[in-house]
Amino acid sequence: MFAAASLSYMQAIIMGIVQGVTELFPISSLGHGVLLPALLGWHNLVNSQSASQSFFLVFLVGLHVGTALGLIVYYRTTWIALFRGFFTQLGATRRKGIPSLWQFRDPGMNAHYRLLVILAIGSVPVGIAGLFLEHKLRVLFAKPLAAAVFLTINGVILLVGERMLRSRGRHARYKRLADTTPLGALAIGTSQILALLAGISRSGVTMVAGLLGGLDHEEAANFSFLLATPVILVAGLYKLPQLFGSLGDGVRSQTLVGALCAMVAAFIAVKFLTKWFNTRTLVPFGVYSLVVGLLCVVRFA
Repeated sequence: MFAAASLSYMQAIIMGIVQGVTELFPISSLGHGVLLPALLGWHNLVNSQSASQSFFLVFLVGLHVGTALGLIVYYRTTWIALFRGFFTQLGATRRKGIPSLWQFRDPGMNAHYRLLVILAIGSVPVGIAGLFLEHKLRVLFAKPLAAAVFLTINGVILLVGERMLRSRGRHARYKRLADTTPLGALAIGTSQILALLAGISRSGVTMVAGLLGGLDHEEAANFSFLLATPVILVAGLYKLPQLFGSLGDGVRSQTLVGALCAMVAAFIAVKFLTKWFNTRTLVPFGVYSLVVGLLCVVRFA
């Protein structure tokens, strides 16, 4: 039996804003999506979160699509350049008559095409893992106490990552995003699998992986946000048809409102964070995750 649809427009707006912000802030959108309804006493949402099939899961799909659209709007010029690079490289390959599409050491390879392939490679691990594990992990761990524990762990990951980075010293040399290797992209992309657990931040773990892989905070943040865009969008579009089935009955207009809020919130969040990481670190987000996570563990234990 499906949980009966019960979602107010106020809940949709609040959840949309929270989703758009926390998907990019390294504090876990899924974790906050589980914890916030429980803290606010929204039992209609809490009871539907860990159900195998429910209107709330369909609603979250809409919010993720909205978040991805916000990212696309912000990085629109970058994505246009990336796909232009693809066609430029394709044209060059045809003229040369050699299979240069995968020769990453070729100094003549189009830089935008190279980054597009790097992003595609980095998206593969979480795409495969999400296909087989996302639903099972959501049903198993989409509970307030579990989300609080994982949010606490998220704080530890961010703080330990920053501590390890600091141990390199102030004069450590950083790589450019364009210099990321396919193997490095695969490693960073694999870290996203941890974000299938409610409370672990996708942007947080990918940024830490990027930092440990030699990127600075600004480059790691941009790579994290670009890498998240296709993953969030494809996952959302894959499940979006459910919104037009029986699970979407009674929540379609609320989902649209929530998705629009998520899109605007994501755009504002990424604009803020790209400036923040020019000069600042993950430490405040690590402290926030650790403190809020521990308080919620006490609250829901």
